[in-house]
Amino acid sequence: MQQSLTHNQHNRFSLHRSIDWTGAFWLASGVPALVLFSMGAIAATVGKPAWLIWIVSISLGLVQAFTYAEVAGLFPHKTGGISVHSSVAWANYNKWIAALCVWCNWVAWGPVLAIGSALAAGYILNVIYPPDAVINTWQITLLDLSFLKAGLSLRINAVFIIGAVMMILVFAIQNGGILRSAKAMMIISLSGLMPLMLIAIVPLITGDLRVNNFYPLTPLAYDSEGYVVSGVWDMAGWSLVAGALFIAAWSTYAFETAVCYTREFKQPSYDTQRALLYSGLLCLFAFVLIPFTFQGHIGLGQMIEPQQLNAEGLVIKPAQYDGMLAADIYSGMGIANAFYTILGGSGIVIDIFVVMLVLALMLAIMTTMSGSSRTLYQGSIDGLLPKYLSQVNQHGAPTSAMWTNLIINLMFLALSDYVFLLASSCVSYIIFNFLTLNSGWIHRLDRPNWKRSYRTPKPLFVMGIAIAFLNVGLMAFGANIWGSGTLLSGLILASISIPLFCWRHYLMDKGELPLSMQEDIQAGHAAVSSRKAGLWPYLALFFSVLLVGGIQFILD
Repeated sequence: MQQSLTHNQHNRFSLHRSIDWTGAFWLASGVPALVLFSMGAIAATVGKPAWLIWIVSISLGLVQAFTYAEVAGLFPHKTGGISVHSSVAWANYNKWIAALCVWCNWVAWGPVLAIGSALAAGYILNVIYPPDAVINTWQITLLDLSFLKAGLSLRINAVFIIGAVMMILVFAIQNGGILRSAKAMMIISLSGLMPLMLIAIVPLITGDLRVNNFYPLTPLAYDSEGYVVSGVWDMAGWSLVAGALFIAAWSTYAFETAVCYTREFKQPSYDTQRALLYSGLLCLFAFVLIPFTFQGHIGLGQMIEPQQLNAEGLVIKPAQYDGMLAADIYSGMGIANAFYTILGGSGIVIDIFVVMLVLALMLAIMTTMSGSSRTLYQGSIDGLLPKYLSQVNQHGAPTSAMWTNLIINLMFLALSDYVFLLASSCVSYIIFNFLTLNSGWIHRLDRPNWKRSYRTPKPLFVMGIAIAFLNVGLMAFGANIWGSGTLLSGLILASISIPLFCWRHYLMDKGELPLSMQEDIQAGHAAVSSRKAGLWPYLALFFSVLLVGGIQFILD
């Protein structure tokens, strides 16, 4: 028999059941704005196939969502999203893996606060000041990280200061509880999503798209002098595609955040599936049309300034390009400028448009603050993460987890390369995704008689498992195109869950999980947990490690 709804016994306050699926939809409405985070980087890296990358990626995400919907309905008393529900399946076989699942979900989502705030700050600075203005060029370097990626450092600049102010503002809004957050995001959504919808629709109506910006479907390549040429589908070409699909997944799969609020739904079994469905449809529209119209309008681009070499033949200044290959498109800072040229705006129209784009990024930041803080909260309640994270305030907001998000993202905000940060965190996202999709069949074997408000059709269920391994392959094959240390950095971030879990489980809890978590793991059996999946969970983990190791061996 499934566990009844419980409250946090360690704290005077608990989360409130105060929203329905529409509230979760508005809370997840910031996900389409994630296209702004990596659209430029993908286009500037893979070239003309970029538009197709987004279509394939959101299609994979939608297939996975059916398994997510089934898993999400199993534990209506839990908040924090799919990773929390998946961790119960894995905890029956290995508690370390359960902690890894929750931790990787948070690591993947955490940087949205820093990256979104930085992009919004960049949009504001670019529209007010010229690129060579002192406010855009000054910085104080705190730490050189070039051993991970050339040019990477920790620094303080104007982007950091403005971004920090925006993060603190989001924290203040969400500290008032889930209902106030949902209402605030509904208001911001109606204006913040408008520019994204206009960008997706207007060029289709006006016909301002050039076919030669989409074809031929060959990977991006350069000749010996740095000029753009059509690449070939060799190992290098396919690695670009793998890397593009790898980093696109961070955005296109993210609408699963709609089920982070199960513990706060008025009718969990009814609201969970609808929140996921309608959030998925919104993302399908955004992730297919926005990159398509963006690429169709500005095109791939050409060299506008050749590279400069020193006497030894070493590059001292890289070549400069326009279009999708421009440096500010890759970083994301120039996306706003490119967007409002699509709409043909000028003067006050540009200013209004930039404000609306900043609101869209605020949506993404608020979505992340809401979802990721609840992941930390529930991970703490379940005994997988530090105990202090289970504290909530009188409004039902997980304040300790929110403070943790804020402080860590202030450190992320100081990084000089946000694409590298995004790619490193995406390693954790793929690990979480793999564990979650495989938890679906583990739950079916261990909990065959539990009531499910939704049951995934078998073909889609099997496809979800296949996609889990495909995602791992894409990570191993393509992660390092974003920097030679990307895969290693991502694995190091994921491994931090080990000391955190050891501290909580062995030092604080003396090797015992909280009673509520034990009851979930036991699957309704009073005496001992049921492990009907046998060795298969271990074999799934073994084959995933073997897949990563094999691909890395081939690439080396």
